[in-house]
Amino acid sequence: MANKRKTANAKEPSYATAKDPTKPLIQLSEEEQWRLINESGILHKVGAAEGAPSSEGVKQSAEEETPLAEEIFDAVVLIIPFTFLLVLMEILIHRQYGKEATLKILTDKLISSVPILSVFIFYTTRYKAHRTMQFGFFIIAGVVGPRMVYLLSRGSWLVNMKQCPPLATIWVYTIFQLDLGPAVLNLIGVAAYVWWKGLKFR
Repeated sequence: MANKRKTANAKEPSYATAKDPTKPLIQLSEEEQWRLINESGILHKVGAAEGAPSSEGVKQSAEEETPLAEEIFDAVVLIIPFTFLLVLMEILIHRQYGKEATLKILTDKLISSVPILSVFIFYTTRYKAHRTMQFGFFIIAGVVGPRMVYLLSRGSWLVNMKQCPPLATIWVYTIFQLDLGPAVLNLIGVAAYVWWKGLKFR
């Protein structure tokens, strides 16, 4: 009986030795596994071999590249209202001198001005966040604003009708694109110029 019992026990697998062959011998947490992989440098070698760009390079290129369709949309959103502003200034300057802004006059003005205005708005909108472009806006506004108020005060009616509508449109656009501080400074400068020259609007 004892021999049979020993034989049966010898045939039965021991719980200590009959383990699942697919189960790893050492249990590691997921964090520990990633730590070992990062320390080994395998991922960096694979990325370099495949020519994969780094995460910083991908992030920087994504920030620098804006889709052209989005740039065109941003430009059109500004081109439409500033085109209407140009037409409005044209109508108002004609009314100021008792003239009639006919459809032909307005059409000729739009045909000659809108393409230039559109290109100007497109490229300045693309780079408006750059310090150089902000400085350019400030210089343009600093020249156009005083020039317009001077013409309205002392210019002849013929010169005013030709120059004031585009000057007004460009001045409003540059003030719109400027950061708040430079825009306020520009307006203060124009007001100081009007006071210094003693300009009075007719």
